[in-house]
Amino acid sequence: LMLVPWTTALPAVSAERLAGDVNGDGELTLSDAVLLARCLAEATGDLPEGMISVTALDVNGDGKVTAADLSLLLRLISGQHEDSWILEPKGTVHSGYATYYGGGYEGGCAMLDPVSRDYWITAMNLADYNCAELAGAYLEVTGELGTIHVLVTDLLPEGAKGDLDLYVDAFPLIAPAEKGKVPVTWKIIPLDSAADAPMSYRYKEGSSAYWCGIQVLNHRYPIETLEVLVDGEFVELPRMNYNYFIAESGLGSGPFTLRITDIYGQRVIDEDIPFAPDETQQGHAQLPE
Repeated sequence: LMLVPWTTALPAVSAERLAGDVNGDGELTLSDAVLLARCLAEATGDLPEGMISVTALDVNGDGKVTAADLSLLLRLISGQHEDSWILEPKGTVHSGYATYYGGGYEGGCAMLDPVSRDYWITAMNLADYNCAELAGAYLEVTGELGTIHVLVTDLLPEGAKGDLDLYVDAFPLIAPAEKGKVPVTWKIIPLDSAADAPMSYRYKEGSSAYWCGIQVLNHRYPIETLEVLVDGEFVELPRMNYNYFIAESGLGSGPFTLRITDIYGQRVIDEDIPFAPDETQQGHAQLPE
């Protein structure tokens, strides 16, 4: 079997194991998603005593272990197949627990650096983050002491669905700091800076005409899909857990026409986006309210 490097010993797996059943308990649960996320993040070095086969990790059966497998696994866990993914209505209220930590402004999983200190920020649980679907989402979070607005910049791999890990200075605004972990509710709200500015786009370091990563910035609502016009047809780019949409064979030298769809099914087309990896490119369109 093809093996994936791992830094923590895990049980051996047979070829008959269910795709996505990483921990081998016969079920698809968030525990499997957490392990798969760790595998994607820590795929360096040699296997110690345990090993994981591609049978368990290659959820979509394409012969590779990528963030696309994690995204599909999360959808299977929630009982929704990839082809029948249902997007939540605007204003949906989520419940969970909030904790706090000192990160998120630099080096967050959503790769949004530099993150403005004008915003409070948060890390989000694996299920709701959903392979960067909610990267850059703007949330209204309510606790016993009040309500704050936060930007999703990082990942909380061990959190249960609904959980948030707020920046340490933001937590006391919604609950006494000494409590450490408190129940909260939250919902997605429009990003305030998108009210009077279009979306913008950042190309990942190393992008060229032959390999390209595109990140969408300043989007009013979280992004569901990004498509690029190629030979008269829109082609959807796969999204990575680190919040870039990737064209493995590149897109040429531009300029590009992009079609962006948010998690509410709202869609806009942004034309004539230059290809210049050394600077962020401002677009001409914004998602509707």
